[in-house]
Amino acid sequence: MSATDKLNYYVNSLDKELNKYPALVNLEKQSQVPKAYAVLGLLATFATLIFFNIWAGFLSNLLGWGLPAYFSLRALDTPGTSDDKQWLTYWVVFGLLNLVENLISVTYWMPFYFTFKSFAILYLALPQTRGAEFIYAKFLRGSFASAKPTAAPDAHVHVE
Repeated sequence: MSATDKLNYYVNSLDKELNKYPALVNLEKQSQVPKAYAVLGLLATFATLIFFNIWAGFLSNLLGWGLPAYFSLRALDTPGTSDDKQWLTYWVVFGLLNLVENLISVTYWMPFYFTFKSFAILYLALPQTRGAEFIYAKFLRGSFASAKPTAAPDAHVHVE
């Protein structure tokens, strides 16, 4: 299989995945630009701006808020709780990392900080990696073990 065939396979796979989003399908019809190419172009532009530190702080925070906010809102409408746990854990870890970032002002002394931060956000947020759950389990769970919530006597408690 040639490199062109592999590239076409991945673009077609991305296109099939993007068919799940009606807004992208409508945008493709209106603009006559294939949605896979539009998304890849947007991602390339996004990555270039962050790499060259053009609006990098804003864009990495947008990545850390926008995509997870979308998936968090979708998780609220699903009947299961596994995605709820993933996104609640993400917000705790993301918030803690932003707090640490602001406390130590790492952006001033670490080159390509926002590039690394963007990769870290993707690791934390993507359901395929479940990075936030890993970070929480390995480093944070012990810190909060004594802070278990207690339910009021008449409160509804959900048990999995």
